[in-house]
Amino acid sequence: MSDIQTIADRFEIQALPGEFADAGMTRDYDRFAALFTEDGVWRIPDAGVHLVGREQIRAGIERLQGAWDFFVQNVHPGTVRLDGDTAAGRAYISELGRLRSGDSHINYSLYHDRYRRTPGGWRFAERVYEVRYVDTSPLPGSAPHAAEASEA
Repeated sequence: MSDIQTIADRFEIQALPGEFADAGMTRDYDRFAALFTEDGVWRIPDAGVHLVGREQIRAGIERLQGAWDFFVQNVHPGTVRLDGDTAAGRAYISELGRLRSGDSHINYSLYHDRYRRTPGGWRFAERVYEVRYVDTSPLPGSAPHAAEASEA
């Protein structure tokens, strides 16, 4: 990997999952949706989520995040395979949170990603979430000021 453009492409692509987690956790829904191509697809099969296009993705993340009292997503680097102006890869995810209903949730998952180079840089063309482990035992801890932060 001595080609500078290849290194730059991989760097930009590998930054996308971190931006995705940050935008979701900070409830920056416009930035979240902008990480996808105009015709991008975000799927979470186990939750019945299938969103196409930035408008649906923006509305979907706002609706999904509205169900959580608090939510934390950690992203771990995966793989990236470049192929010109497209690429494919994976990102490994751990999440925990408490829904407003009081239910708790911990999972370990991965995203299967397809990326596309756009005039604005690399974007997700598709993200498909695959859950590998789920634990719905009540979380013993708390999130200080979780309800207050979600109202801000």
